[in-house]
Amino acid sequence: MSRREDFRDRALVEELARRLKELAVGPVTLMEVCGTHTMAVARFGLKALLPPGVRLVSGPGCPVCVTDQRDIDAFLALGRLPDVILATFGDMVRVPGSSTSLEQERARGAAVQVVYSPLDAVELAKRRPDRQVVFFAVGFETTMPATALALQSARAAGLANFFVFCVHKTMPPALRALLASGEVGVSGLLLPGHVSTITGTAAFEFLPREFGLPGAVAGFEPVDILLGVEALLRQVKDGRAGVANAYPRAVGREPNLRAVALLEEVFAPADAAWRGLGLIPGSGVALTPAYYAFDARRRFAETLAAVPPPRPRACRCGEVLRGGLAPPECPLFAAACTPSQPQGPCMVSGEGACAAAYRYGPWQ
Repeated sequence: MSRREDFRDRALVEELARRLKELAVGPVTLMEVCGTHTMAVARFGLKALLPPGVRLVSGPGCPVCVTDQRDIDAFLALGRLPDVILATFGDMVRVPGSSTSLEQERARGAAVQVVYSPLDAVELAKRRPDRQVVFFAVGFETTMPATALALQSARAAGLANFFVFCVHKTMPPALRALLASGEVGVSGLLLPGHVSTITGTAAFEFLPREFGLPGAVAGFEPVDILLGVEALLRQVKDGRAGVANAYPRAVGREPNLRAVALLEEVFAPADAAWRGLGLIPGSGVALTPAYYAFDARRRFAETLAAVPPPRPRACRCGEVLRGGLAPPECPLFAAACTPSQPQGPCMVSGEGACAAAYRYGPWQ
């Protein structure tokens, strides 16, 4: 970034801070749904720019964090098979299972390979025809197209040793379930910009229609986030509810039709279990029949059926993901649970609320 651009952005942030103070509307709770927003808000100290009484809480927008404990334990179990290589994004390596983690399993001899894209896992399978490569497909609508492309590539190459353990999830059903529970009272939702590049803003129009709540899609730079907050506060102050688009350079109202066509070929809606939210109908995806040969849940069904139920943990990440608990309010935070010794995924992931709070504070 040039010095001129830096000064321009600083001036705009100052202008936005002034405009936000003019929108003071009394006690207001806004939920930043996206984990990337959570990290950016903490990193840039954006809460200090909010009007008095405006509170930001985190929601279920960290894909690593919302991955159910059963799914983590199941994936770990596959790594104990003698001819399996587990391929995963780096954020998952240190996430605790019920009794171990990928990091610990790798130290014991399991083959765990960190990849930067699902296509890396496909290439790994091509290089190692003697091993079965299982990719842990984690993420929301944003990362689903990359997994779909990897499956298309594996199918075109006729690979018989590439499999996907699919835990992809979709954001709108989770927000509907969270709001319907009534557990956390919010006045508006700051919506994820990258998910909306796939879904369009129309996917969130149920918020005003069903719950009377405003939403605002925002990007990830400080100016983007503040513009989203401003759009929410203007709606609250005016007593109206809609879905504002504060990220028009990347997002439109309608979905990305090419991405949707790709996803419909490879995935079908399925029920999914979320950490902190439980089983939500239609909130996940499963592979369509044309891709059953690559489905790890089918290929390793016997092993997965023998995985015991998760053991209870003291970690309260689920409450943090519902917006019901601020990270420093957890008794484990910064004591038994630290980045070097995490007790749950919210302290591990680069999008985790606990990791953001610990890194950027203040909490001492």
